[in-house]
Order: sequence, then C-alpha cells, then structure tokens
Amino acid sequence: MNQNERRVGTVSRGIRCPIIRQGDNLAEIVTASVLEAAESEGFELRDRDVISITESIVARAQGNYASVEDIAADVKAKLGGETVGVIFPILSRNRFAICLKGIAMGAKKVVLMLSYPSDEVGNELVSLDKIDAAGINPYSDVLTEAKYRELFGENKHEFTGVDYVAYYGELIRSCGAECEIIFANQAKAILDYTDCIINCDIHTRARTKRILKAAGAKIVCGLDDIMNAPVNGSGCNEKYGLLGSNKSTETTIKLFPRECKDLVLDIQARILKATGKHVEVMVYGDGAFKDPQGKIWELADPVVSPAFTDGLIGTPNELKLKYLADNDFKDLSGDALKEAISASIKAKSDNLVGNMASQGTTPRQLTDLIGSLCDLTSGSGDKGTPVVLVQGYFDNYTN
Repeated sequence: MNQNERRVGTVSRGIRCPIIRQGDNLAEIVTASVLEAAESEGFELRDRDVISITESIVARAQGNYASVEDIAADVKAKLGGETVGVIFPILSRNRFAICLKGIAMGAKKVVLMLSYPSDEVGNELVSLDKIDAAGINPYSDVLTEAKYRELFGENKHEFTGVDYVAYYGELIRSCGAECEIIFANQAKAILDYTDCIINCDIHTRARTKRILKAAGAKIVCGLDDIMNAPVNGSGCNEKYGLLGSNKSTETTIKLFPRECKDLVLDIQARILKATGKHVEVMVYGDGAFKDPQGKIWELADPVVSPAFTDGLIGTPNELKLKYLADNDFKDLSGDALKEAISASIKAKSDNLVGNMASQGTTPRQLTDLIGSLCDLTSGSGDKGTPVVLVQGYFDNYTN
C-alpha cells in the first residue's frame, strides 16, 4: 500500500462558536472559529472544503426578529381585519404557533383549515388506517371540527404529545378572535367560509395561490407575503416573509435570514487570505430528509440553503463504484480492479446523465445534500456547533 495514500473520505466536523448576538461580526467570528478549531485539533484546511453556517445565527446577527404585534399589523393591513381563512399550516409550536398568534390578533375571526391526515411536512393529525376505517376520502371530503372529533376523537402528536386541533383553536381564541376549524385538502374549500385567505403551505404555495385566485378569492397572501417588509421598524424577509421563521419568545419570532450572499463571499475571502485555500461557504437551515418513524419530512424552511458560494451550484457527478465492479470490471480484482475503476473515474465526462454507471447516485442539489449532512451534524439542541466544516466532500476514489 502507498504510504502517502489518503485513507479518509468525507469528514463532517461541528465547530464550536461563541453565542452570537445581534450586531456581531459573523464573518470574523466564523473565520476565527474555524481556524482555531483547525489549530486545536491538528487538521489543515484544503481547497473545496465547505464551511456551513446555520441560518439561526445569521438571522440573530442580523437582528431579524418580529413581534406578534408586527405580524398582526401586517395581517390587518393586507387582509382587512375581519374574517381570515388560514389554510394548510404545519403543526408546530416552534414553526407556526407564534405566527398564528399574530394572525389571530389581526383578525376578528379565523377559519382554520387543516390538511389531513397529515400536514405538508408529515406531522400526522390522524392515521391513514383510521381514515380508511372511517370510509373518508381525504382528497374530496370536508370535515367540520365536530365531525372530526366524532370520527377520530383526540389525536396527540406522537413526539410532542400535543393535540394540535385543540391547541391551535385555544390559541386563536386566547387572542380575542373567533375560531372555526375545518379539515380539507382542496384549497377552494375555504371559499365557502371567506374570500380573504392566508395560505400557509411552504413548498406548494405558488400552486395554492393560483388555484384560489382562479376560483375567485378576493385577497390571497402566502406566509411569504406577510412580514416581507419591515413593520414599525421590525425585521422582515423580502423573499420569504414568515416562511422559515422560528419561535424566539412567546411573543416574538426569529425570521429566516435576509440576503446573506455577501456574508458567504466575505468568509470565503477571509479564509483565502489567511490560508491560501479556496473554500466554499453556505448558510443552511433544515435538512431535506424523511423520518421513517414519525413520517416527518424535515424541510419546514422554504429552502435548505438561502446563500452559498458559486462552487456549490449544481448536482453531484458521480459513478457508482459497485456498478463498475459488478459489471464493467467483474473479471478483475485487487490492484487491477482498483486501477481500472480509477481510470474510469478520471475519464468520466462532466455530465453523466443517462449513463448506466451513474444510476443510483443521488440526483439532488449539492446544497441540499451538504445542508442535510450539516443539519444532522449540528443538531437542533445543545451541541453548540452552529458552524460545520465538511472536508473531502468533492473527493473521489482517485484522490
């Protein structure tokens, strides 16, 4: 064996940082934290390493917050302050409860329309088995709250223990608004109740808006249309509004970071100046993967990465090693097999679409793949590593 041969492929390291506060120079802190980690752990940065920063510290440094009063003012101004239909929200105290509080404070009545059997990201209101047993067609049937209770009773979320139907209803009424809850999966069903609507779906929002407008809705706002400009000096997100926001306190939310391409370019330039290495840099939020136990698709943010350097554009361009080993070179073994596969990798074209030897490789955006790796590395709890350094991601068998 060659003594100089690298024996390690991709490595993902959580990097500890100070607690970030509004106004901190994040580019300076992230750069210093990565360089100090390299020194203390005895590793070196290399070209095409990826430095990933969690969106929450970017938004925190930007001071990108809004209060329930700010949300209420925006909702009232845009939807008239009377009866507002709130459709397809996700079932989450962290992601939606504070937004709903603000919406309820900006309306006299909220008609809350929940998708069923689960929300858009997979949080279950009722199991498909119970739906089948009740003879309900979720695609077409509209249920009142009373009918839902009669058929399915109380259903607490598997992981949080919360009955979201009761929780959201009580939350709306606690803000002084009247509340009616229905269950439906066709956006148009809300028009029997009101023609002023906030559609709260994330990844299907453009289609929902199109359907509602075509069906005669008077006002249609997505969550991306609420808090898309400052209200009374608040934060905002010009592109995504309330999408991607998280609970900060019982009366405030942290919004998704505002434009941060300058940040990733700044960090890239600082690392180049300090080390001579050309790294890639990205900001990441939720990963994009599905949990087989709870059926939850993680991605409650509008995108995995709101900002990244240009070297992270595109999808992987990889050959499947086991395909080559089992097919093209099935008669080879040992060094001969290694050399043949290495030669194939070195000779691969820049676009392997349609090539049998690339089938089974993951056809997803690099930022979605790396962001998912980083989200799993940093976790969402108390690890204290809001920056992740990924090394060797762009290596292959020949490096």
